[in-house]
Amino acid sequence: MTSTTSGLVCGHHHLYSSLARGMPAPPIQPTNFLEILQQVWWRLDTALDLDMIYWSAKLGALEALMNGTTGIIDHHESPNAIEGSLDVIAQACAEVGVRVVCSYGVTDRHGSDAGRRGLEENRRFIASGGRGMVGVHAAFTCSDELLENASGLANDLGVGVHIHVAEGTDDFAAGARLEKLAQDNWLLVHCVHLDREIRGTIAHNPRSNMNNGVGYARPAQRSNKIILGTDGIGADMLEEMRLAYVAYRAEDVTLSPDLAWSWLENSYDFIPECRNDQVTWNYDHSDSPWHVAFTPGIRAIDVRSHDGEVLLQEGQPTRVDLSEVRRKASEAAERLFSKLYTSTRHKGTNNYEPIKEHPIRCDLSSGCTSNSRGHAVCAICRKQRF
Repeated sequence: MTSTTSGLVCGHHHLYSSLARGMPAPPIQPTNFLEILQQVWWRLDTALDLDMIYWSAKLGALEALMNGTTGIIDHHESPNAIEGSLDVIAQACAEVGVRVVCSYGVTDRHGSDAGRRGLEENRRFIASGGRGMVGVHAAFTCSDELLENASGLANDLGVGVHIHVAEGTDDFAAGARLEKLAQDNWLLVHCVHLDREIRGTIAHNPRSNMNNGVGYARPAQRSNKIILGTDGIGADMLEEMRLAYVAYRAEDVTLSPDLAWSWLENSYDFIPECRNDQVTWNYDHSDSPWHVAFTPGIRAIDVRSHDGEVLLQEGQPTRVDLSEVRRKASEAAERLFSKLYTSTRHKGTNNYEPIKEHPIRCDLSSGCTSNSRGHAVCAICRKQRF
C-alpha cells in the first residue's frame, strides 16, 4: 500500500555537513557547545573549497530527494571560498531537482574584511536572480555594525535574514541585540536560550539540539510561527517530525502529533512550490500525523515535480547517477579530512572569543541595574554578568 503527500521542506540545513560524516575526532575533546563549534565546525568550514562545496551540496540534495524533501533552506559558511559559493550550491541542487534558498553566514570571526565579503556574496547572488536570504552566523560572532549591515542589506534586497539565535548560552544576549532589527521575514534558528519575543519564524532543530547538548527549545511555548530543520543532519523530515513530537511530549504530555505536523507544513511559506510536488511513499498513511509519529521506516518511492517531471523512480534519482555522486563526495571528504589535519594556515582562528557586549545593564555596580542575566559583559559597567 502507498500514499502521496506534497514535497517536504527542510527549514534549516547546512549542506556542507554532508561531508562531515566519519571525519576524524577533533584534537581536543569538546566539553560544551562553544568548543564543538571551535574544534569541529569552525575547523571544517575554513577547510572547504568550491569543489567540496559542490559535491557536499549535490549529495545533500540527493539524499533530501530520496527522503521526499524537495525544498531546502540552506545556511552556508566557507571563509576561504566565499565568492561564488552560493552559485555552486544552487547549481548542485538544481542538477538533482531540489529547490534551495541559499544564504552565506557572515561573521566577524575572520575579520571585518571577511564579513564584508560575505555580505557581498549574499548581495551578488540575490541581486543576480538567485533565490536567497541574507545569512548571518549568530549575534555572538558579529559586531553590532555587521548585524546592522546585514539587516540593511536584507531590507534593500527585499528578503529576510537567516540567523542562528541563542543556540547556546554564549549567545544569550542575542535577543537584546536583535529585537530592534528583526523583521517578520527573518528566519531565527534554534532559539533555545532566547529570553524574549522577537519577530520572525523560528526553525526548530530537535535532533541537532540534542546532539549538541544545548537544551530543549520549547517551541510550542513561542508565539512565533515554527518550522522544522535538521541543522545539517540529513533532510529526513518525517524523522525530524517524529523527533520533534517525542521531544515536546517529554515536556508536555498533552501535546499531539498534529502540532509537529503543522511545523512541517509551515515551511511552505518559504518554498510554496513544494506544495505542488507529489511524493509517493511506501506506507498507506503517510499523510496522517498520528500514523507517521509512530511509524519509523517510511520511505519515498517516487517524486514528481510540480511540472510532472519524475525526479525519483522506485527510490532512485533520475537526473543524476547516485553511485557517482557518492563516490565523488567521498573523494571530496577525504581531501577535506586531509586538509583539516595537515594545514596550519588557520591555527588560532578557531579559538574565537565570542562578542558578548550588548546594551543590557547588570546589577554588579552602583547605579547599574538590570532585570536580565546571562553570559555577557555589561556595556555600562564593563563587568561580567552571570
